[in-house]
Amino acid sequence: MTTVLVTLAVVAAVVAAAVGYVSWRDRRRSTPDEDRGAERDAESRRHRYEAQRHASQGEVHRRDDLKM
Repeated sequence: MTTVLVTLAVVAAVVAAAVGYVSWRDRRRSTPDEDRGAERDAESRRHRYEAQRHASQGEVHRRDDLKM
């Protein structure tokens, strides 16, 4: 019985160490504010491009309707 308890304690310690290491590593890998700003800027550019493309497609359809 003692062997089982010691084995479970060792396994629990190894799992706790692994979880602690992974969470510590992920905290170090977090992106700084500059990256978040660049990400927001890229997202806004993408939305603006999509809106312009959508508007230009609408103009093409309107011009085609006027020709008929």
